[in-house]
Amino acid sequence: MKSLIFAVMLKEMREIRRDPITIAVAVVLPLLMLYLFGSALSLDVKDASFAVYDQDGGPASRALIDRFSQSGYFKRTHDIRTEDEIAELLDRGRARLVLIIPPDFAQQLARGETAELQALADGSYSTTAMVILGYAEAIVQGYALERTRERLATQGGVAPLALVRIESRVWFNAPLESVNYIVPGLFGVILMAFPPLLTALAVVREKEAGSVQQIFVSPIQPYEFIAGKMIPYAVIAFFEMIMILVAGLWWFHIPFRGSFPLFLAATVIYVFCTVGIGLLVSSITRSQLVAMLLSLLATLMPSFLFSGFLFPIYTMPTMLQLYTYLFPARYFIEISRGIAMKDVGLEVLWPQFLALLLYTALVFVATTRLFRKKVA
Repeated sequence: MKSLIFAVMLKEMREIRRDPITIAVAVVLPLLMLYLFGSALSLDVKDASFAVYDQDGGPASRALIDRFSQSGYFKRTHDIRTEDEIAELLDRGRARLVLIIPPDFAQQLARGETAELQALADGSYSTTAMVILGYAEAIVQGYALERTRERLATQGGVAPLALVRIESRVWFNAPLESVNYIVPGLFGVILMAFPPLLTALAVVREKEAGSVQQIFVSPIQPYEFIAGKMIPYAVIAFFEMIMILVAGLWWFHIPFRGSFPLFLAATVIYVFCTVGIGLLVSSITRSQLVAMLLSLLATLMPSFLFSGFLFPIYTMPTMLQLYTYLFPARYFIEISRGIAMKDVGLEVLWPQFLALLLYTALVFVATTRLFRKKVA
């Protein structure tokens, strides 16, 4: 048995070595995908353009505006003179936030009354708009708290007000940079994109050429053929993972707090799973075009939409949350982020490890059964 598996492995390694396109796809495209998605996908809000319609123009309003500019989240780009300019700026996308300060802003503060402001946000991108409004509210609250303290300090005869101060602390991603969240998720997406495609095309190519008929009339068993096909591509996928892991740490300087050996163990299971999916696709298709399209539909698209890579699973409808359990990228991305960001171990991640192991075993069994030995 071992000699037959080894023979298939040697045959596949020779074919891979003779095919420079396969090597290029395995090396260049994962790095390109990592760089493009890691650089382009960002949920952070930095230097968001904001415009000010300051109808008060006094020191109090200027101090509030300066807080926005100095926060690092906003960049003052326009000073509005008339109300007609507000709609134009938002319509053309020149301002993500418009801050409207009423003409009696300073007078209301001086009388100890509640001064009302208006913040208009461009809601075309709802997630970004919610973050922008959250930052704006935090800046205004901080300004109001400081004004209250100054008022209490200057009016000694006034009974002190009960103030509540919250000190927040963010775990696992203290700077709140989305790259620290996106790149560990990209590890799972990239490994789900390329290894299944390569293996599916490799087997279907043999079907189109007719060389697979030699396998059907040989004494080799289906599981031996499948294992011999899986191992070379699993090795390539594993080195892909090492490559994009090093590149991710070097390019984006993401923190990796957990255990490298545990992460590599999860990677080994995951690459066999992804390669097995490619072989499963190849066992039910007969042309390279169909194999390529089916691989993309079964791997890349679900890994983006139903793995928690971009959209948290808990925000999805209940039926879609159950649907996500059908895709192995969900489990590996949870493992990747748990190890890299949270430094959690097997005592927390064992359900995901077990799910990946079962998924890999099921894929191997299904592929073996579908790829039945035939007599030419």
